[in-house]
Amino acid sequence: MTTTMLVRQDQLATTRIRADEDARLSDGQIRLRIDSFALTSNNITYAAFGEAMSYWQFFPGREAGWGIVPVWGFASVLQSQHPGVAVGERLYGYWPMASQAVLQPDRLDPSGFTDATPHRATLHAIYNRYVRCNADPFYSSATQDLQALLRPLFMTSWLIDDFLADNAFFAAKSVLLSSASSKTAYGTAFMLAQRGTIDVVGLTSARNRAFCESLGCYSRVLSYEELLEIDANTACVYLDFAGDAGLRRSVHERFKQLKYSCSVGGTHVEQLGGAKDLPGPRATLFFAPAQASKRQADWGAPDLGRKLVDAWKTFAATVSDARAPWLIAEHHSGPESVQAAYAQVLAGRSDPRQGHILSLA
Repeated sequence: MTTTMLVRQDQLATTRIRADEDARLSDGQIRLRIDSFALTSNNITYAAFGEAMSYWQFFPGREAGWGIVPVWGFASVLQSQHPGVAVGERLYGYWPMASQAVLQPDRLDPSGFTDATPHRATLHAIYNRYVRCNADPFYSSATQDLQALLRPLFMTSWLIDDFLADNAFFAAKSVLLSSASSKTAYGTAFMLAQRGTIDVVGLTSARNRAFCESLGCYSRVLSYEELLEIDANTACVYLDFAGDAGLRRSVHERFKQLKYSCSVGGTHVEQLGGAKDLPGPRATLFFAPAQASKRQADWGAPDLGRKLVDAWKTFAATVSDARAPWLIAEHHSGPESVQAAYAQVLAGRSDPRQGHILSLA
């Protein structure tokens, strides 16, 4: 029996649980138990942009108007009809918010494989890759929860930092980050701060200001109401992790030297809006796989992988520092707990120092 959480695509706060009998495996397929997965504002972004960015297509809900939110985490092989994948193997990757998943491994190598399920053929390869934990340079049992919570987000953070540096920061002196307490935002701020050449300004709600200041990666932290304290002539880049249309307009109208406007996420789902008719540069959606593909072409896959692993280890050590951890994982299991955690993250009520690790298995 597979337990799945479904979300109304046009009303993200509406969820329900569905139980399905397990279908028989075909030759070449494997069935996995999804042991644990992370739930963050990144997953809310997947839902908010589900139609525009094809996120609903990875794990079709099979019912009109209902979708399955993709999540990152770990799974174990329960059954295998593929000679290259053994029962008991553990994998890291992109899963449905469910207790089980069926994949069709292809292009196998010692590190992992690609899911060749037909409906995923046109979707971006970065989401279709599954990594064997016993051959994964990122993997450590001691930081498994952090990997589920932060690894995909940190990849985006690293690529944003790299994209800005690759473009000489568009001649800006400051980078403004909205939703500064979000994990992708502070991962980006962490990377930017390592450079020591750019002013990194975090914008957040008043209740999260002290948390953002405690991280030590922002040059300064301001509440949204304090936006006017920044000199209007500042040459800056805006990284929009909130998706708040009103805030985006305020930034575009205030800063006469706004060099680049980058839309990354949508943590403020209730305030998502278009980016038409804004003064200054066009608000441009950041698509991490595009920068990853560019750097793979520039450096080759091995060098790109080494750079990412080295950066991740430095970041993970900082985040998990026992003296002042940035993030504490909390575990929840069962349908009701998963629905409650989803509602909390969707509403933006989570403690920024809290990370949800969930299981429907």
